[in-house]
Amino acid sequence: MAGPTTAERGERQQGSSGPPLVRRLLGRRLRTIVVSATLLVLLGAGSVWVLYGSHWLRVDHVSVSGTRVLTPAEVRAAAAVPVGDPMVSVDTDAVEARLRRKLARIDTVDVVRAWPHGIGLKVVERTPVLLVRKDGDFVEVDDEGVRFATVPQAVKGVPLLELSASRTGPGAAGLRRFGTGRLVREAVRVAGDLPSAVADDTRAVRVRSFDAISLELGDGRTVTWGSGENGRAKARTLTALMKAAPGARHFDVSVPTAPVSAGS
Repeated sequence: MAGPTTAERGERQQGSSGPPLVRRLLGRRLRTIVVSATLLVLLGAGSVWVLYGSHWLRVDHVSVSGTRVLTPAEVRAAAAVPVGDPMVSVDTDAVEARLRRKLARIDTVDVVRAWPHGIGLKVVERTPVLLVRKDGDFVEVDDEGVRFATVPQAVKGVPLLELSASRTGPGAAGLRRFGTGRLVREAVRVAGDLPSAVADDTRAVRVRSFDAISLELGDGRTVTWGSGENGRAKARTLTALMKAAPGARHFDVSVPTAPVSAGS
């Protein structure tokens, strides 16, 4: 009787060795997956423990930089960073919000994690450009018109803002139309456009109405500025006018194309 053909022998070999080989391969792959998954779980658990449960990555100091008037101790107290807590759990947005709410002198603050144990507070304070007299003290006003602090003494080199507009006298219409806040911002705008030499010598910025702003200089000279519009042109005109008439006591640059100087 003839033996099995080549095709029949191949089928028998495939049938006898195929399924066990496949099962072994699948078993190895499954074990690899299980081992890998177990390692990932352990690694994740270890990472969580290191970040939250261990003593290696906890806050042990808070550094402060950028202060000028405020003290680092004041900033740290207002920030209330939870020393001893895990670094990763510190809510930097909440720290920033507390600082801006409690310390109006702060303009911007950057709260950063200084791994492995520190929190850094990088502060930028507001700079006064005008002062408003109030009950014997002085309120500092920044370049955005924000009244941010009250100090007992006038800050050297910062002009006094005098709002002479009233609701019944001259300038009443402008006050009702624009409001005190808008007039303060207009005065800030004027102060920011002054030539540096004039700014250093300015003692007061007087606001009677939106378009009636004047300056008092340190030696008694005065400048009629008008509104805050065309500030740069007015600054250039004032500089040229002061050079052309050094003995004048009054300068009017409210219309920068037609300036006037008077007195001696």
